[in-house]
Amino acid sequence: MTARIRQMRRATTTDVTSPDTNPAGIESLQARIADLEKLVQGLQDAVYRESQRNEKRITELEARVEPSALAVALSKDARDRGL
Repeated sequence: MTARIRQMRRATTTDVTSPDTNPAGIESLQARIADLEKLVQGLQDAVYRESQRNEKRITELEARVEPSALAVALSKDARDRGL
């Protein structure tokens, strides 16, 4: 992603001579910044959703290895196997 940003910066420096003399260049940069902001927001949302999934998974695993839950599971397994 950083390589893409650097590439975009290089392209803008060759396309835009000076921001003061080229209002179209400013609009182009503003549009690119808006696109980048949308990408960052999407990335933040994805990271948040993934962290929520991981948190839920860890909570479920912790509940399964609690001594009382583990004892129940072992007891049930022993009964199922006929031990």
